[in-house]
Amino acid sequence: MLATGDQQWGIVGVTQRSDTVARQLAPQDGLFTVAERGEGAAPARVVASIVETISGRDNPELVVERIGAAATKIITLTITEKGYRFDPQTRTLDLADPEIQADVAGGAPRTAVGQIVRGLQQRARTGAGAITVLSCDNLPANGELTSTLVRDFAGALPAGEREDLLAWIDSNATFPSTMVDRMVPAPTEGDLTAVEHELGLRDEAAVVAEPFKQWVIEDDFAAGRPRWEDADALFSTDVAAWESAKLRLLNASHSMLAYLGLAAGKATISDAVGVEAFRTACRRMMLEEALPSITLPAELDGHQYCEEVLRRFANPALGHTTAKVGSDGSQKVGLRLLTTVRGTLDAGREPKWAALAVAAWMHHVATTPETGLSDPLAKELQAALPGTRTAETVVPGLLGFRAVVDPHLAGDEGFRNLLLRWYRIIDNNGTIDNRLTGLGNEVNHG
Repeated sequence: MLATGDQQWGIVGVTQRSDTVARQLAPQDGLFTVAERGEGAAPARVVASIVETISGRDNPELVVERIGAAATKIITLTITEKGYRFDPQTRTLDLADPEIQADVAGGAPRTAVGQIVRGLQQRARTGAGAITVLSCDNLPANGELTSTLVRDFAGALPAGEREDLLAWIDSNATFPSTMVDRMVPAPTEGDLTAVEHELGLRDEAAVVAEPFKQWVIEDDFAAGRPRWEDADALFSTDVAAWESAKLRLLNASHSMLAYLGLAAGKATISDAVGVEAFRTACRRMMLEEALPSITLPAELDGHQYCEEVLRRFANPALGHTTAKVGSDGSQKVGLRLLTTVRGTLDAGREPKWAALAVAAWMHHVATTPETGLSDPLAKELQAALPGTRTAETVVPGLLGFRAVVDPHLAGDEGFRNLLLRWYRIIDNNGTIDNRLTGLGNEVNHG
């Protein structure tokens, strides 16, 4: 809006499980501050594009009404991997999910997919016109996936609803893919106080972010869009290549650092990347395993990107916690790490460094009590493990967890042996210092 003077667009912000952000924004008329932290940070600025906030948990019917409104042209999704309620092996909607079942049965929809489909159904009934559904989450081919899940939900409706709705979606809805990259940790009380000193006003909804930002979008919009390119968004016909680079390089390294950091008692990602052995392992995973198994966008220098990733992780001003980055591992490990394991094995090479990250995740699952494990499959993961937890019991137990690891990969003896070796090093019975020494020796000797 600032770049073009075009004031016709605005955002209705919807929260899902937690209504915290809606409660923070509502008394502030949707205004919030973006405060950049780190080298090259811009001055704090107040953003005024949110015109309404809704707690989706408390007002699901209102969410459906807003999606169904003729004035609504785009639905964007930032609901994290687990919010899609899909089976990562088949990339289809988990129709056994109790909340999905309740939404299909006709209750006030609680899931994002359920709310979207019911909103599209309303548009079809009222003639509200075409609409774009734009996923902005860390999922490969996120537009295609979202389209599949929406159609899976619609296909599960009674026959009298199903055919007409699917036909309407085919003619009136598009699902472009995107790649979004900016690290935005949860703000602390210290962050809010610092913003208050900068503004002279208290902002309960302030957002702290790194200076870096990138948004790559497939230009396939059914009913118009803002000129996001005037704010430096990149429209591309090859979003998949950008998605692969982020997932397999940045996100994979983020997860590796989180799980190694948790094992070593490091509270933040910047602390973890400050450990030479961890930083070296990340670099080698990116350069030796991930880069050779993906196709980069033509505009991207792979080696430069990898070094930039490590530099961004080292920004201490963000305070990105290893616990937060390490949450929901069952939803992330397959997409971020096992894809590189599989690609490296297929090329006839040893996925040594990606296996280290997977072993660190296994160690986190095995050593964290179920009540403390932040993962939608925490109970199932714990049930897959025996009472005595050593490398010899944990590795096969979690390799057999089909929601994360496919049978073909689980049966690869070389991968299994790498996991066993790394797990033993991470699970050293000595002190954290001994673990770091053992890992450091292994990393430095290649």
